[in-house]
Amino acid sequence: MPSFDISSQANMVNIKNAVDVAMRTIGNRYDFKGTSAAVECNEKDMLITIFGDAEFQINQVKDILFPSMEKKEPDSSRRLIPENIETISGNKVKQILKIKNGIDTELGKAIVKNIKDSKLKVQATIQGDEVRVTGAKRDVLQECIAAVKAKHNDYPLNFGNFRD
Repeated sequence: MPSFDISSQANMVNIKNAVDVAMRTIGNRYDFKGTSAAVECNEKDMLITIFGDAEFQINQVKDILFPSMEKKEPDSSRRLIPENIETISGNKVKQILKIKNGIDTELGKAIVKNIKDSKLKVQATIQGDEVRVTGAKRDVLQECIAAVKAKHNDYPLNFGNFRD
């Protein structure tokens, strides 16, 4: 019976490379000379930390970081969950961006509900941080992929492990 998996895995190598490119750009820009503007990536905890002198500077750093992330991995900036901007040591500020990896149960349930509402002859089950879809024919599965892409375009999804 044909099947495929819907998943959402962040490519941490590409994200780390994008952070390095953004850091080099920040180092070369004249308006950031002598400031505390910086970006760090913590691969283990899946966090990106942005440092700056003011909230305005953090927004400038984001304007550099997000396009470089989009070049390395499309839709990767939609994975980021920003936290509140914190004040640290004097007049410096930082912001932490969490990198969302995998499909959480809430999104998984929404995808399964969308598939069932589409009235296609497929079965969808949540397996950890993936959704497995099985059906009788390959064409029905391709229609299912199109329906999920049309409905859930606010979060990057990968459709893989297609088996006949």
